[in-house]
Amino acid sequence: MGTVLVIEDSLTEREIITQYLKIAGITAAIATSGEEALEKLNGELPDLIVLDVVLPGVSGFEICRAIKAEERTSKIPIVICSTKDTDMDKFWGKRQGADAYIPKPIDQDIFLNTIKQLIA
Repeated sequence: MGTVLVIEDSLTEREIITQYLKIAGITAAIATSGEEALEKLNGELPDLIVLDVVLPGVSGFEICRAIKAEERTSKIPIVICSTKDTDMDKFWGKRQGADAYIPKPIDQDIFLNTIKQLIA
C-alpha cells in the first residue's frame, strides 16, 4: 500500500506505530532523529511521514517546516503524533505544514483512517 517514514525517538511509540502500519499493509522506514530523517529523505521518498514533536536535536516542528519548504519533499503528507496536545500545539503543527495532528496515546482507528486518507 505504500511506505511511511516514522520519525520517533521512543522505542515503545515506534513499535506501536510500526505495528499499526503493518496491520494496514504499509511498510515503515524508521528515523530516530530529525537529522536522520532529513538524511533518509535524500534517498527514496516515502508516501507519508509520521512525525513526533519532541525529538533529540531538531524539533518535529522544525523538521516539518524544513520538509515542506523543500520542493522535492513539500508534497509528502505529514502526520504529527505527539504528547503535546494543546490547541496551540495543534495550531502550530498545522502552521508548520502538518496535514494532520494526532495526540498520543494514539488511537489505532483514527491513526489508520488518517493515514489511508492521506495516502489515497
